[in-house]
Amino acid sequence: MLHVALWEPEIPPNTGNIARLCAATGTRLHLIGRLGFRLDDRSLRRAGLDYWHAVDVVRHVTFEDFERVMGEEPLPPTPSPKKGGGAGEEPFPTSLLSCAFSPPPFLGEGVGGRGSSRIWCVETPNQKPYTRADFADGDCLLFGNESSGLPASVRERYAEQLVGIPMPTGAVRSLNLATAVGIVLYDALRRLHGW
Repeated sequence: MLHVALWEPEIPPNTGNIARLCAATGTRLHLIGRLGFRLDDRSLRRAGLDYWHAVDVVRHVTFEDFERVMGEEPLPPTPSPKKGGGAGEEPFPTSLLSCAFSPPPFLGEGVGGRGSSRIWCVETPNQKPYTRADFADGDCLLFGNESSGLPASVRERYAEQLVGIPMPTGAVRSLNLATAVGIVLYDALRRLHGW
């Protein structure tokens, strides 16, 4: 299983579209830090249409909580919306009770016996294209928010796993967040599954 993580996303329809993409591919979605919307936002739900019941989503209050979950330890059970989140996780509003909350599998049992998942930071533009990344089962694709991307400290910390999407014309600064997630996620899945 791959993971998609969004650092402080700001636009509800982008997150809703990414949630639908995650539901379609069996990818766990991680939402990190301050969100630019409420999780019960109508436009967020509308973008996800009728697929929220199939979204495996985990909310992390801080980036450190996210790193801990993606680290050497097995993932803790996903929070139950009725009981609230675990340490460092924010409970989901009752309007999202239809989201899928299943205990996640252990990480690091895949390719090469790695003890933890790698976090790939996707930041466009970047000299290293995502096509040169050696994605493995259990890895996480981390995307920054729509207006400012990922914090410099995160880009520096994961410099070896910092990749971008080529934009040969140079006519635009960045791609839409949901489009960027779709491009990288489907290519990673294609390579992992031999599609």
